Amino acid sequence: MSRTPRTGVAPVPEQPSRPDAAPTRAAPPTVTPATGTPTAGTLARSAAQAAGRLLTRPTVGLGDVVPAPASVRPRPAADFVLPADAAVRVSADAGAREVAGHLAELLRPATGYPLPVADLPPAPGPLQLTLAAATPQGPAATVSADAEGYRLDVDPDAVRITAGTATGLFHGVQTLRQLLPAAVESRTPVAQHWVVPGGMIVDRPRFPYRGAMLDVARHFFGVEEVCRVIDHLARYKLNHLHLHLTDDQGWRIAVDSWPRLATVGGRTAVGGDPGGWYTAADYRRIVAYAARRHVTVVPEVDLPGHTNAALVAYPELAPDKIAPPPYTGTEVGFSYVDPTDERTYDFVADVLGEVAALTPGPWLHIGGDEAYKVKGAAYTGFVERAQRIVAGLGRTVVGWHQIAPAGQVDGRVLQWWGTDGDDPTVAEAVRRGARVILSPGNHAYLDMKYAPDTPIGHDWAGLIDVHRAYHWDPATHLTGVPAEAVLGVEAPLWTESVTSLAEIEFMVFPRLPALAEVAWSTPSTRSWPGFRERLAGHGPRWHAAGIAFHPSPEIPWPAAPAGRHLPDAAETHRNPAPGQLSPARDTATTPDVR
Repeated sequence: MSRTPRTGVAPVPEQPSRPDAAPTRAAPPTVTPATGTPTAGTLARSAAQAAGRLLTRPTVGLGDVVPAPASVRPRPAADFVLPADAAVRVSADAGAREVAGHLAELLRPATGYPLPVADLPPAPGPLQLTLAAATPQGPAATVSADAEGYRLDVDPDAVRITAGTATGLFHGVQTLRQLLPAAVESRTPVAQHWVVPGGMIVDRPRFPYRGAMLDVARHFFGVEEVCRVIDHLARYKLNHLHLHLTDDQGWRIAVDSWPRLATVGGRTAVGGDPGGWYTAADYRRIVAYAARRHVTVVPEVDLPGHTNAALVAYPELAPDKIAPPPYTGTEVGFSYVDPTDERTYDFVADVLGEVAALTPGPWLHIGGDEAYKVKGAAYTGFVERAQRIVAGLGRTVVGWHQIAPAGQVDGRVLQWWGTDGDDPTVAEAVRRGARVILSPGNHAYLDMKYAPDTPIGHDWAGLIDVHRAYHWDPATHLTGVPAEAVLGVEAPLWTESVTSLAEIEFMVFPRLPALAEVAWSTPSTRSWPGFRERLAGHGPRWHAAGIAFHPSPEIPWPAAPAGRHLPDAAETHRNPAPGQLSPARDTATTPDVR
C-alpha cells in the first residue's frame, strides 16, 4: 500500500489565563503612623503577599471542564492550594480506595508530593473521596440518582469528591485533574503552585453508553498502545472501548479451539505491514486495565463478512472450501463464511464462547456489515442464529445497523454508522425493541480527514472538523428513533491508513473531546463558542502529556512552542521479535500495564 507523506503536527500550547477570575491587585503598603511612609520591611512584606497571590491564582476556571458538567457554581474566594504534605483520604471501600490510588498516581509525577492514600478520619485532610449517597439538597441530589454521577466541592481547606459509586468518584477525579494547572500532566516534577478554583460542580452523564472504537485488525496495536487509548477515553469520561478484533486483513485474538485463526490469520495487515494478535493473557491485561479506569471492553468478531483472514486459516469455512490468499488491501465486501454449513455455526459458537469467557462486560459485537455476497434469507438467517448464540452466552448482542432486518432478540443493540438520518429499516427495528448506538459516519468517524490536506485518513463520509464532530444531537439525529431508544454514542477509528500511536492520537485529538461532550452533556450546557474556548485550554495539557494532536484552526489555542510531530513511516515500524508480530511504535509515554 502506498504511504501518504506525513507532515508536522504541532500542538500547542502554554497555560491559558483563567477566564472567570478577576484581576489580582496588590494590597496597598502599610504606612507608619509617625511619618506616613512605608518602612522597608513593610514594603517587602506587601510585595511578597502580592507575589504570593499572583502565584496562587488559578490558571483554570471552574467552568472550563470538558465535557461540560451539569451544574457549575464558582466561588472565586474559595480557591484551594494543594499542600506538599497532603494525603488522599478515602472512605472505607475497596473501589473507592482504588480510585484514590489512581488520583495519587496522577498527581505524584508533576507535583513531586508523596500523597499517601489513607482512610477518611473524623478530621479529614485536604483531599477527600467519599463513597456515599449525596445528602445535600438541590442539584447535588442528582449525584445519587445516577451510577456515574458525582459532586465536587472546592474550599480553601479541602477538595471533596462525593459519589454513590466508585465510577462516579473516578469521573470526579478526572474533573479535578482538569481543574489543576496544565503542568499536572507532566511526568516529571514541576515547580508550581497547584491551585484548584473554588466552588461546586454537580455532574452526571446524559447517555449511559459513551465510547470509541479502535480497529486493531487493519493495523495491529499492542497491549501498551491500547492501554494508552483507554487512558485517553477515561480522561474525557468515555466508558466503553470497542475493539474491532477481526477482519479480512488480520485476526487479532487467540482462540484455543481454532488456533490457526491467530497463528495464520493474524500474520498480516494492510499494506504488508507486520501483523500480530493478543494471547488470552494479553487480552485479559487490556480488560483489567480498562476496568480499573471504569471502561468496559466491547469485543467485535465481524461476521459473516470481513472474514478473509479466518478463511485463510480454515478454508473449510469458505463457501468453496478453498483457502483464499492473504489480503492486505482495503476493499470490502468480498469475503464470507458459508452460511449453509453447520461447521460454520460450530466455529461461531466456539469463537464467541471463548471471547465471552475472557470479557466480563455485557456486550458481544457480531459485526454484520458489508456482507454483500450473503443476501436475503441467507443473511438474516445467519444473523438470527448468531444472535441466539450470543443470548445463550448470557450476553447482549451488538451489531452494525445492517443486522436490523433480522429478528429481534431481547436487548439487541444496533450500531448505526450511516450519513443520512432517515433510516426506516432501523426505525422499524427500534419499534420492535432494538436500541441504538449512534456512530454517524459524517460526525463521529475519527478516520475521516479534518481537511483536504490532512495527511492520513479518508473522506468518503465527508471532512470532519471539530465543529462537525460537535454539532449534532443524538436524541434527534435519526428519524423515527426516540431519545429513549438511544443507548449512546461511539466514535470509531478505522486504521487502514493509521499505523502508529502518534497517528491514532492525531486523528483522535481534538475531535474525541467534542464527541465526549455530545455524549455526556445536556443540550442546555453545550454551545460551540463556549466549547471551543474550553477546548483550547486542553492543548497545553496534551502538550505536557506528550500527546500528538491536530492543531485545528477552529480552536483558539494559546501561543506555544512546537509540539510532537507525526513520525515518518520509516520511524513507526521495526522488524518484529520472534513469536510477536506487533510493530514497535512510540512507547515513551505509554503506561505501565503490568
